[in-house]
Amino acid sequence: MRRTWLTLLSSPLIVLVLITLTIATKSSFAADFGLGFKKQSIPVDGGTVSVNVGGNGPAVLLLHGYAESSRMWKPLAKVLAPSFTVIAPDLPGIGNSSIPKTGLDMKTSAERIHSAVNSLGHRQVRVVGHDIGLMVAYAYATMYPQEVEKLALMDAFLPGVGDWHAVYDNPAIWHFRFYGPTPEALVKGRERIYFEHFWNDFAADKTRSIPEADRRAYTMEYARPGRMAAGFAYFASFPKTATDFAELSKTQLAIPVLSIGGAKANGIALGEQVKLVAPNAKVIVLENTGHWIMEERPKETMDALVGFLR
Repeated sequence: MRRTWLTLLSSPLIVLVLITLTIATKSSFAADFGLGFKKQSIPVDGGTVSVNVGGNGPAVLLLHGYAESSRMWKPLAKVLAPSFTVIAPDLPGIGNSSIPKTGLDMKTSAERIHSAVNSLGHRQVRVVGHDIGLMVAYAYATMYPQEVEKLALMDAFLPGVGDWHAVYDNPAIWHFRFYGPTPEALVKGRERIYFEHFWNDFAADKTRSIPEADRRAYTMEYARPGRMAAGFAYFASFPKTATDFAELSKTQLAIPVLSIGGAKANGIALGEQVKLVAPNAKVIVLENTGHWIMEERPKETMDALVGFLR
């Protein structure tokens, strides 16, 4: 029997099948950004950052939010690629980026992503962030003001800026304080059920929210060992982020800034905050739209972003 198994394992056909299955498993977690894009794993302090890179022209850095990964940017990346070099990383701890032992907060993540961007040879970037990626994007722009040409912030809020407690202490947004061993145990094996709350309830119309294929992909990504805890760590870092941003916001942004969000989510509140840190910012509030503006209003959102980034 042992000899039979050894013979089978040495068969070229079996080897080919095993390789194919390995590739398929990896690709199920990786977003296919299309022709001309490549995925790289870049060493940074505390681990590696997985980055999708493609296109030609000025560099645009796209930072995803919670319950998603860099995969969310595929439609926009394909539109930007003819005119821009698109850099779409997975935030540290999420997607295909490694899970650092410490520093899963907005400021430290901005430092790690900055290191990855520099390793790719880019010093000047235009930065776009959604959800918690918005917070990492703001940290990046305020810590490296000479390297950021434009900043677009998409539907979330800025801890530590203005009336931020109105969002953070809103009892309807209970997940900001849902982290730790018990929440991890409750969600384990039920990741899809947990995320459906965000994808459905934070949308103006759940039928226009995250597509089914993406829901399956994100569920698989966050269900891997340590990934849900890493995502929770970003919410646990909000008090630290508030302290960091209260200090960083003392210096107003001199670059062009865009705030864009849904009228039925954080669009209005975010616009008010952004005006405090960038008085000349452009504010767009998409009517009849919730939190997932890339998915709920793809044309309006991408038209606004492309027009702003040019």
